[in-house]
Amino acid sequence: MNTPATQQSTGRQAGLGRIIIAVYGIFAISSTARAGYQMLTKFGEAPLAYTLSAVAAVIYIVATIALASHKPGSWRLSLIALLIELVGVIVVGILSFALPQDFAHPAVWSHFGQGYGYIPLVLPLVGLWWLFRHREPNPAR
Repeated sequence: MNTPATQQSTGRQAGLGRIIIAVYGIFAISSTARAGYQMLTKFGEAPLAYTLSAVAAVIYIVATIALASHKPGSWRLSLIALLIELVGVIVVGILSFALPQDFAHPAVWSHFGQGYGYIPLVLPLVGLWWLFRHREPNPAR
C-alpha cells in the first residue's frame, strides 16, 4: 500500500530527484546572488543580460520550491517552470550568438549556459524526464 510516508520516500523527491532539487537549489542561490550583484553594481553595462539573469534566478527559485513540494499542483508548477527554463535557455542561447553586442556580459543562459558548463541546458531536460517518470496520478486542475 502506498502511504504518505512511502510516497515521500519513493516519489519524485527521492533518489535522482533529490539531486535534481539540490542542483536547482544551488542554481537558485548562485544565480540570485550573481544577478543581484550585477544589477546593483553594473546594470548600466548590460541591462538585457543582467535582467535575463534575474529572470533565470526567479525561475530557478520557483522550480526548486515546486520540485521539492508535496502539495497538490506542485507537479504542474514544476512542469511549467522547467518548460519556461528550457525555452529561455534555447531562446537566449540563440540570441546571444545572433546579437553578441547585446550579450557583451554573459547571462546565465547565454550561449546555452556555456559559462555554467551547459548545465542550464541539460538540467531542464533531465528535470522534465524525471517529472514525466513521476507523473501525478490525478494532477490538480
